[in-house]
Amino acid sequence: MTDNTVTIHPTAIIEGEVEFGANVSVGAFSIIRGKVKIGEGTQIASHVVIKGNTTIGKNNRIFQFASVGEDCQDLKYAGEETFLEIGDNNTIRESVTIHRGTVQDKSLTKIGSNNLFMINAHVAHDCVIGDGCIFANNATLAGHVKIGDAVIFGGQAAIHQFGKVGSYAFVGGCAAVNKDVPPYVMAVGNYARPVAVNTEGLLRRGFSKDVVRAVRNAYKVLYRSGNTLEQAIEEIEVLAKTHSEVQLFVDFLKENGRGIVR
Repeated sequence: MTDNTVTIHPTAIIEGEVEFGANVSVGAFSIIRGKVKIGEGTQIASHVVIKGNTTIGKNNRIFQFASVGEDCQDLKYAGEETFLEIGDNNTIRESVTIHRGTVQDKSLTKIGSNNLFMINAHVAHDCVIGDGCIFANNATLAGHVKIGDAVIFGGQAAIHQFGKVGSYAFVGGCAAVNKDVPPYVMAVGNYARPVAVNTEGLLRRGFSKDVVRAVRNAYKVLYRSGNTLEQAIEEIEVLAKTHSEVQLFVDFLKENGRGIVR
């Protein structure tokens, strides 16, 4: 049926406090249930399940068999009110699963804008994802993971709970990430190890060769100079004074985490 520019297939099931923006479409046999808000222009294919409390922004595309806003798989979850927030212009492909948060964290799973989640990717409870990321087929994020902006996560790569990946990093296919991956770094293998700066990715995103050179110098200070982490931070802070982009390294390394890939 069509109602105020919202197109809903007759076989779809809509239950609860569901709110649609203009020009939303819902395909056959999809189920949307609970406190769900779906922004203008979002397209939902057939056989999609969306549960509340879930807020989805504008112009997202959600493909068949995706499960968005489902209860998490954490055994501590006992039905508490938790949330999922998704920004604008994301593409969520077939069989992607995205779970709401838990009260043990901030009760919130949060995804930014302009991300691509390829087939069968999984985003667990309490994950926080930035903008412009790509998660290839079967990429798996455990609970409480934090991903920066413009990160590429290879097919079948997985990251341990509470792990972090900094902006503009690249995680190779089938990598097993049990430590944090700093910004700009390429990490590959099982367990993942740093191999280089994501130079090609930075150039494609408009970073100048001068900035890329500064990032590579920071990488060498961190990984190739025999420094302790504290010594590396001090030297990288000096580099950041002339190239502000390097400050991402400093801020990331100063955060408490699982330790960085080595």
